[in-house]
Amino acid sequence: MNGDSDGSNFKRVVFVTVGTTCFDSLVKAVDSLEVKEALFGRGYTHLLIQMGRGTYVPSKTTQEEGCRQSSISVDFFTFSPSIAEFLNSASLVISHAGSGSIFETLRLKKPLIVVVNEDLMDNHQSELAEELAERKHLYCASPQTLYEIISSMDLDSLMAYEPGDATPVAQSINCFLGYKDE
Repeated sequence: MNGDSDGSNFKRVVFVTVGTTCFDSLVKAVDSLEVKEALFGRGYTHLLIQMGRGTYVPSKTTQEEGCRQSSISVDFFTFSPSIAEFLNSASLVISHAGSGSIFETLRLKKPLIVVVNEDLMDNHQSELAEELAERKHLYCASPQTLYEIISSMDLDSLMAYEPGDATPVAQSINCFLGYKDE
C-alpha cells in the first residue's frame, strides 16, 4: 500500500473528504502551511479537498504550466454525486471517520489517514478508526496531530484490508428465520 513514488513529473494527489458534514477543523488542518509543506516534502503534488458543508474556504493555489513546482497545488469543492473517481486517482486519502468513506478507501487499497472529529458527541466513529489503525490498515489522527502523522507515516507498514465473508452469518439468520438454504 505504498503511496510514494520516485517519479518527479508524476502527479500525486492527496484527496481529502469530510463527507456531507461540516468538519472545518480538518479542512483548516490540511490547509495549514506545515501540513502542505509536509505533503509536498513527501512527494505529493496536488491537494484536492472535498469540504462538505463547512464554512472555512481553503487557499486555492495552482502551478504555472512549464514551471518547476515548488509547492503543492490546492483545489476544493463542496459536494459531488460520487467521490469514487477522486478516490481512484488519489495517491493518499485523508478522510473523516465515516465508515462508508473508510471502507470504500480500504477496498481500493489506498493509503488512508482517518481524522476523527472530536467535536461530535458520543463519537463512535473513533472506535472504528482506532481499531483499524491498531490493525495497521490505516493511520488515525485528530486535526491537531495530522502534521505529526504525515511527517512520521511509513506507508509500507500498512497492511491491506481484506473484507470478511458474511455468508455464514446470513445463513445462520436465514436458518433461524426458517428460510431454506439456496
